[in-house]
Amino acid sequence: MQLLDKRFASVALIATLAACVTTAHAGVKIGSDFPNLASFKFEGQLPAELAGKIIFIDFWASWCAPCKKSFPVLDELQKKFGSQELLIIAVNEDQKKSDMDLFLKENKVSFTVVRDAAPDGKKLVDKVDVSAMPSSFIMDATGKVRFLHSGFHGADTKREYEKEIQSLLKK
Repeated sequence: MQLLDKRFASVALIATLAACVTTAHAGVKIGSDFPNLASFKFEGQLPAELAGKIIFIDFWASWCAPCKKSFPVLDELQKKFGSQELLIIAVNEDQKKSDMDLFLKENKVSFTVVRDAAPDGKKLVDKVDVSAMPSSFIMDATGKVRFLHSGFHGADTKREYEKEIQSLLKK
């Protein structure tokens, strides 16, 4: 009977973990349209032309250790693929702008950074249902979400980003 209980516990744990993974981005899914960025209020300037670009949206916060590790990788990707229509936009979720500013002073980047700071509470982070930092959404040139990432896991994640970006640039 104990063996059966252990198997049941293992199945329950696997089901719980699967539910967590599938709900990480419950608001936006692969194949869906990403929300219109122009309909949200940000501190900072979005690029004027987004249409026809491969857009990589990264949600981050200054307190997030994996975010600090991901920034040099995102900067490298922007420099490598920016001339081929890749546009990286990092959306900050810090409560205080000064926290974001200090982080950016220590971590210079070439990609666009904005702060999701709508005073009325209508934030992009809520619309797409971000539940982990960093969280990334990679859209094709039509604005459809093609890839999702929760967290940053070093070289493995970097390789995934490159492979996914290159697959979208070839289309």
